[in-house]
Amino acid sequence: MTQQATPARPAPRSKLRRLLPLLLTAWLVLEIWLLVRVGSWLGGLTVVLLLIAGAMTGGWLIKRAGRRALSAALEQTRDPQSAQPQTGTSLTVLAGLLLILPGFLSDALALTLLLPPTRALWRAAGRRFADRALRSTGAAGTAPFADAVRLQEQLRIHRPDGKVIQGEVVEPGDAPAGPQGPDTAHRPPING
Repeated sequence: MTQQATPARPAPRSKLRRLLPLLLTAWLVLEIWLLVRVGSWLGGLTVVLLLIAGAMTGGWLIKRAGRRALSAALEQTRDPQSAQPQTGTSLTVLAGLLLILPGFLSDALALTLLLPPTRALWRAAGRRFADRALRSTGAAGTAPFADAVRLQEQLRIHRPDGKVIQGEVVEPGDAPAGPQGPDTAHRPPING
């Protein structure tokens, strides 16, 4: 008589993962309802023109943020000792994507990502969320974002001035004599 292995229970889903489909459905219903209401008030052609203008503005914002990030990266390669500039491209790109999406609620949310006072609030909320995810004590594999943040922290060595330098410590007695080729040996991640 052989024993059958009992199937492992999947990890319980987080509250956000359970509510996300409901929240997306409610968002879409509100967007459609608002488009219909504004369309009946201003006219269908005006609503279509507003949606096209929003999409074009969103594309322009994404393009501008990309150029700013590229110029900051080029500046960093020219002068690695210079301070890393705060370009704010992630919030600008997110605002551009929300402007491209059809609907007025997403446009209003995009404006909050672009205006300086509310932009600072969004940035602070994002940092709190990342810190909370980093400090979560759940088992590995239960929170994908927390796992990604932990992995990123494990792969970096931070200097006091905030700059990140990748590298490894080599003891003087461990170095082989003579020239050597590139090191391709596998190394486990740094545990902090």
